[in-house]
Amino acid sequence: MIDRSSRTSHRDLYAAAAAVLLVTAAIVAGRHIQDAHRTLFVHWPPLFADWDPHVGPGTPAALVLAAAGVAYGPALAGRLPWRALPWAAWAASAAWIVSLALVDGWHDGIAVRLTTGNEYLQVIDRFHDIPAALRGFEDHIVDGVPGKWPAHIAGHPPAATLTFVLLDRIGLGGGGWAGMWCVVLGGSACAAVLVAVRALADERLARRAAPFLVLAPAAVWMGASADAYFAAVAAWALACLALALTRRSLPWAGASGLLFGLTCYLSYGLALVALIALAALLLTRADLRARPAMIPVFLAQLAVVPVVFALLGFNWWTAYHLLVTRYYQGVGGTRPYGYWVWANLACTAVITGTATAAALPRTAGALTHRDDRAATRLALVVCAALAALLIADLSGMSKAETERIWLPFAVWLLPACAFLPRPRIWLAAQAVLALLINHLLLTGW
Repeated sequence: MIDRSSRTSHRDLYAAAAAVLLVTAAIVAGRHIQDAHRTLFVHWPPLFADWDPHVGPGTPAALVLAAAGVAYGPALAGRLPWRALPWAAWAASAAWIVSLALVDGWHDGIAVRLTTGNEYLQVIDRFHDIPAALRGFEDHIVDGVPGKWPAHIAGHPPAATLTFVLLDRIGLGGGGWAGMWCVVLGGSACAAVLVAVRALADERLARRAAPFLVLAPAAVWMGASADAYFAAVAAWALACLALALTRRSLPWAGASGLLFGLTCYLSYGLALVALIALAALLLTRADLRARPAMIPVFLAQLAVVPVVFALLGFNWWTAYHLLVTRYYQGVGGTRPYGYWVWANLACTAVITGTATAAALPRTAGALTHRDDRAATRLALVVCAALAALLIADLSGMSKAETERIWLPFAVWLLPACAFLPRPRIWLAAQAVLALLINHLLLTGW
């Protein structure tokens, strides 16, 4: 399929150009709305960023990694033994993320990202008694109550904040440790997606996707963003599920259930990851029928995290409804839905890059061409991730900042690049985009 469709590469260029036009329109329209009405609450729409051309300590390393990834990435991904490939991809992804973050320097790029403003480390001292903090967590979500949580704490279930509380308890306190926790785990999302693609599609497509997962423009926002950590947990939940289904393994099913439960208590919106899980179930229904015990094991482990939090006094549903109230009390109630419902997609085009945009028509084609079963299976997974992202978009609960919020969905769009011919050209486009963003803009979250 890949060779045959390479004769229609002009369609790839049209799709990439459409993504560029979408981003351009979002910039122009967003600049007008922000200048005229000040209702977007971002300085460089559609991204939450400031115009700030600069270089930094990470610039040389980022340039070297980009050049090496483009020149050698596809060949290495094709030659490395499979056992080594996910580990190599994890290391390369983490290095790419760190180098981009260090363009802003260690202090501004990593060490203080999670310590200022509305970030998680602001409330560490309020969790000296964890059970008491969880029992009263819902009392501080909405605006106007005494001791209201900062936006990011109120906007997520408490497992997100507890992660950094527990890091502090074991002696890894402060923004540097928290930032590197997110960077290192965020880099592992790349490996998790590779494992899942190999299990659900085939190794050939996983190898072709590997360089694009490493050099993704999304790495700009995975540097010291807690959403990178969330993306990794969700990705490993899906990878474990893929292994459970294809290997008919009860231990992998249990691990997947446990991670899915944790995923939902890191971010409310990540319940939509269930759509990707349903795609995996659909692709492996024969394996599931052969080992029906996997579902009870999965569900039993899925219940562990919710039960623990419920026993500690936290009600997920109540907190979510309070969050909706808080969301519309703040800038979420002011930001215009009519702009963000499509500008969010422009943000997605930025973090996934022109290569992913070019690959999406090929993904649609793979759904209808049955001569490459593995490609069809991969296309279904990508489409499930796209459906989850579109539902999140239409909900109106993610207006702006989706360049970081949607990282857990974006990493599942990137494997579509496995369908592209001439990978080095598209990899170069991805790397250049990431470098331009990081050197021209000062991104925030």
